[in-house]
Amino acid sequence: MASQDAKSVREKDAAALKDDISSLKKEQFNLRFQQATGQLEKSSRIREVRRAIARTKTVLREKSPKAKV
Repeated sequence: MASQDAKSVREKDAAALKDDISSLKKEQFNLRFQQATGQLEKSSRIREVRRAIARTKTVLREKSPKAKV
């Protein structure tokens, strides 16, 4: 998955955001596994994925009806 900016994330609906979180978490798991086995080539990708998960969760929380933003 390519890096996403906040504007493109905000354009998605809640279902798409949940799918994105799911795929990002799978990617994060695979990156951690590669790191543990010494096969990870681009270690900065772990940080990018972690921040993408946080960004997506933030936008999802903002879109929730309970949010008082």
